[in-house]
Amino acid sequence: MTISNFVHELGFGTRSVHAGRRPDPTTGAVLAPIYQVTTFAQEAPGEHKGYAYSRTANPTVVALEERLADLEGGVGALAYGSGIAAVDAILRLCDAGDHVAIGETVYGGTIRLARDVLARHGVRASFVDLGDPGALERSFGERTRLVLSESPANPTLKVVDLAAVSRIAHAGGALHVVDNTFCTPYLQRPFDFGADAVVHSTTKYLDGHNATVGGAVVVRDDVALLERLRWLRNATGAIQSPFEAWLTLQGVKTLPLRLDRQCANAQRVAEFLAKRKDVARVLYPGLPDFSGRALVQRQQRRAGAVVSFEPRGGRDAAVAFLRALRLFTVAENLGSVESIATHPATMTHASVPPDERARRGITEGLVRLSVGVEDPEDLLADLSQALTVSCRREVAV
Repeated sequence: MTISNFVHELGFGTRSVHAGRRPDPTTGAVLAPIYQVTTFAQEAPGEHKGYAYSRTANPTVVALEERLADLEGGVGALAYGSGIAAVDAILRLCDAGDHVAIGETVYGGTIRLARDVLARHGVRASFVDLGDPGALERSFGERTRLVLSESPANPTLKVVDLAAVSRIAHAGGALHVVDNTFCTPYLQRPFDFGADAVVHSTTKYLDGHNATVGGAVVVRDDVALLERLRWLRNATGAIQSPFEAWLTLQGVKTLPLRLDRQCANAQRVAEFLAKRKDVARVLYPGLPDFSGRALVQRQQRRAGAVVSFEPRGGRDAAVAFLRALRLFTVAENLGSVESIATHPATMTHASVPPDERARRGITEGLVRLSVGVEDPEDLLADLSQALTVSCRREVAV
C-alpha cells in the first residue's frame, strides 16, 4: 500500500506533507516534478494519459489540488491563478438576474469584483451583516443563489457563525461558500459547519513564503458542482501555473509548524499592544474582550496570526507608525514567514468609499499586522519603537 492510499487516516501534519504525493514513476523523484508543459502527446485523437492541455489540467497542479482537498476534507479542489480568480469562479456560478449575499466585511477585492464587475453582467450583490441572522434572512429573494462569508473577516477579524449561516443559506436554497484564507484548514474546517465550498488565496498561509500568487476552491461533496467549476475554469483559462503549484506544495508541508509559531507570536503581539496607552483599540480573536471570543473557541483551533489595531492619533499616527517600522515590512500581503504591516484604508480596501469603510469598522487609523515566525522579542521591540515615534509625532503636532 502506498502513502496515497491511506494518507486520509493520518494526522494533519503528516497529511500536509504526504497528501497528493507519489514518487515520480519514471525517476523515483520524491518531489512532484514541475510539469512545465503546454500540451501532451495523444496516441490517437482523444486517447491520452489523462492530460491533453495544461489550461485544462496539469499533473503538478493536480498534486496540489489533491493535497488541498484532503486537508479541507472535500471531494475535490481546483487551483487558480490568484485568490480573487477563485472568488470569481464561485461568483460565476450565478446567472444574470441572480442574487448573492456577501458578508459586509470582506476583502476589498471581493467587494470590487462583485460591485464593479459582475454587476455589469446582471448579478446583484448585497453586503450583509452575517452576524445578524435576521439581516441575512431578509436579504434573501427568489433568485438568491449564494452566500459568501469570510471568517475571520479582513481586516477587522469579525467572526461569523458558520453553522448558522449554512442553515439559513440552505433553507433559502442557496450555497454557502467560506473564504478560509485567514485560518486555512489547520485552524478552521468550514465543512464541519455545513459549508458547501471553501475558497483560498493560496498566496497567503498555504504558500507562506511570499513566493507565489494563487487561489483554490475546495468542494465538500457535490461532484456536479466540482465539475461545473472545472468546466468554468477551463473556459475562462484561470488555472494556476505548474511552477506556482509546485512552490505552494512545498509551502503546505510546513503549514502547521508555521501557523503554530505565528499564532503564538500574534498572541504575544496582541497582548503587548492591548497594554499600551498609545493604542486606542486592538482586534484579535485571542484577547478576552474580543466580541466573538466564544465563537472563535468553538470554530477555530487557534486564534490566528493576524492582529489589527489603531494607534491613538488616527490616520496620521498610523502612517507615522508604519514609516517607523524596521522589522515589519509595509506591504499588501499576509500569511508569510516575514511579518507584514498594512494600512487597509489606502492599500487593501482603497477601492471601498470612505463612508463604507467606516461602516465596516475600517477606520483611517486601522493597521493590520500579519505576524510572522521571527523571535517574538524582536517583533515587540520593533512595534514599541515605531509606536514611540508615532506618539512623539502626535505630541509634536
